Amino acid sequence: MSSPKFLSIPTTLTLTINLSSSLNPPRTPSFFPNPTLTLRLHLTQNPKNPFFHTPSKTHLHLHHPLLAAPPSSPAPPPDHQSEQVLAAQEAILEFLQELGVSEEEAIFVSSNSPRYMRVLVDGVQELDELGVWREQLVGFKEKVKYLAKEKGDNGKVAFLESVVGLGLSSAMNIARHSSAETLPGLIDKVKYVKEIFFSGSNDGGLIGKNARRMMMHLSIPIDEDLQLTLSFFEKIAARRGGLDMLGSEDATFRYLIESFPRLLLLSLERHMTPVVEYLENMGVRRESMRTIFLLFPPVIFCNIKVITARVRAFKEFGLEDKDVGRMLIKYPWILSTSIHENFKEVLSFFDLEKVPKANVGCAIRSWPHILGCSTSTLKVMVEQIDELGIANKKLGQVISRSPQLLLRKPKEFLQVVSFMEGLGFDKETVGTILGRCPEIFAASIERTLKRKLDFLASIGVSKVHLPRVIKKYPELLVSDTDRTLLPRVKYLMKKGLSQRDIAFMVRRFSPLLGYSIEEVLRPKLEFLLNTMEKPITEVVDYPRYFSYSLEKKIKPRYLVLKGKNITCSLKDMLAKNDEEFALEFMSGENMLVTSPSLTQQ
Repeated sequence: MSSPKFLSIPTTLTLTINLSSSLNPPRTPSFFPNPTLTLRLHLTQNPKNPFFHTPSKTHLHLHHPLLAAPPSSPAPPPDHQSEQVLAAQEAILEFLQELGVSEEEAIFVSSNSPRYMRVLVDGVQELDELGVWREQLVGFKEKVKYLAKEKGDNGKVAFLESVVGLGLSSAMNIARHSSAETLPGLIDKVKYVKEIFFSGSNDGGLIGKNARRMMMHLSIPIDEDLQLTLSFFEKIAARRGGLDMLGSEDATFRYLIESFPRLLLLSLERHMTPVVEYLENMGVRRESMRTIFLLFPPVIFCNIKVITARVRAFKEFGLEDKDVGRMLIKYPWILSTSIHENFKEVLSFFDLEKVPKANVGCAIRSWPHILGCSTSTLKVMVEQIDELGIANKKLGQVISRSPQLLLRKPKEFLQVVSFMEGLGFDKETVGTILGRCPEIFAASIERTLKRKLDFLASIGVSKVHLPRVIKKYPELLVSDTDRTLLPRVKYLMKKGLSQRDIAFMVRRFSPLLGYSIEEVLRPKLEFLLNTMEKPITEVVDYPRYFSYSLEKKIKPRYLVLKGKNITCSLKDMLAKNDEEFALEFMSGENMLVTSPSLTQQ
């Protein structure tokens, strides 16, 4: 038996065909663009069992990056096959094309659905043994094609096995429930789902990292949608690479469809597209939608009215659509029933604690994971914070600046408190620092806080000076060493200051390293050196110089002194208030306002 696409010869043959160029007339493939067909055959006879035991080699591949068989799907048919296998593939190919599938799509499906083909071949052999075939079905290929039509799935099982990677039972279940859908329609639906779930999905594991964070901070009873989502995560976590592979189409698509088969039963026009458009109207970009859908696939099943109602609840806190859109990317579970109900509990809890509503809204907007915490969990952390004198309005200010603090374990929080006390601070001062810079108490001791102490020691700030330095500017402990602190030290040294000078300046005025090079340090140093013509050592004696406004204070006072030919130190020029300055340098006159041209210098 021979066929124009699957050759049967007693030797080895390699044939490569560019399918897109072979189409007549040429057209753009609808599913996989520009595939190439490579056919390698080495055939011999085996009369005992021509399907499973023929010692021949057959390799049929479509060389295209999108045409690789799903990693978890069965391998292509065994190397040892007879011409019956090729005839069966040809039968499936012709059957799919009669259903409206393009040639390149049909070749891929017929070459990558070995289980489906085996069922058909086994069926033909069994009926051959029973001798019940119709007389007109005399060829093996015609018999396979007849059985494919009789199955009634219209080629969907083969497609779902080859492209999605589903097992036969899952594929048949979806095919049975999508009987009203044509195969080309199902193909379009799979393409659309892949696009919204995986388009631009090279996220470096960020989606998986967020999934782990969401699960870690979940402490409330969950609804069915969240349970299905967690089961889906569990399947991905069991694979090599774990949840870091959540954003990978090759690793995830099969399990997505197995966990949520209804995805392929939804209407594109009446359901999927409206949900996508709704999210776009909330400011969610297409490339960010995969994050929402992969972290909470049931979103795609939600009724638009339900989504709108849940979004409206957040708007009561002054949040706009774009704010809720960003929250969805961080924590799409806010659209689940469980989180929505817990949201009301969280609001009641903070209302009893007399925390301003605006602060609660700010905290939820920046760290919506709070809504997955039970109020009993939140209560424990609030009590720990209250021990340091932070409550009511102060608590609102703390959680709006560092909402992730509420998600810390009490043990971890107390470890930071002990760390601060070990630096020489009493409990009251620790509370003051908490109120000013709560980020410190949500930071890692080893990875963040100790690193800053090591940095300060490296530039010459000794341990005895640490309490004063940190009390004046606790933000030093959570500043980025490599991107913030070190570049500023290097800039000052480049301008002529020694490391010892900088350490002395930090001890006297610790906010020094918190100032931007471009916005503060550079313009003020240039004015000092180029306009005032003072040596750079002046700022060593008075580093607070960088804290004053260049336009509103430094320039006006310098011009007053210059007009009177008065020379004085930076401290004498800037430390006095306006009345004291006028009394000493202007003979009691009122402080002059600079002209508009002055601010342009």
